[in-house]
Amino acid sequence: MPRMTDQAFAELCAGQPGLFFEMTAHGELVITPPTHSKTGTRNSRISGQLDAWAWEDGTGIATESSTGFVLPNGARRSPDAAWVPQHLVDQLPIESQDGYWHLCPTFVIELRSDSDRMPPLRDKMREYIENGAQLGWLIDPESRTVEIYRPGRMPELLSGADSIRGEGPVDGFVMDLGRIWNPRARQG
Repeated sequence: MPRMTDQAFAELCAGQPGLFFEMTAHGELVITPPTHSKTGTRNSRISGQLDAWAWEDGTGIATESSTGFVLPNGARRSPDAAWVPQHLVDQLPIESQDGYWHLCPTFVIELRSDSDRMPPLRDKMREYIENGAQLGWLIDPESRTVEIYRPGRMPELLSGADSIRGEGPVDGFVMDLGRIWNPRARQG
């Protein structure tokens, strides 16, 4: 497909409320149905933890899985959770602050659902890093692993951990992975 304006992309998405759209840097549409309930619960646990930390930290903004970003390479992506420093949002033109932010989040989280294949998710994580993300976590509840992505380094694999600590831009953030591995368990 040819490049779309933000307005045209929003209209396309609004016309198909039962589907979720992303677009690659080459203009290919990626269409997925709504997530399964367990994945949605996991997404909520992830977004809730990141949002609570971002609110207390006060230096940036956390977003959830329905938030669209236009990356520098032109791809339109919606990470399952993300964090952007406030100063990057403030630097955007006023007219675009209420629309899709044309920037790459500084920190991204992708959650593997039952229907996801790892190679496309890994490609997406590399794309975030290539477009400016400083840290990325690919969480796989099935294997209870987190792949950690950083610029200029090979991904690191964290296996069987109960929590993961943020670093760099999200230093001080700690995610309780137990709430992801077993999202229906009541905590404390």
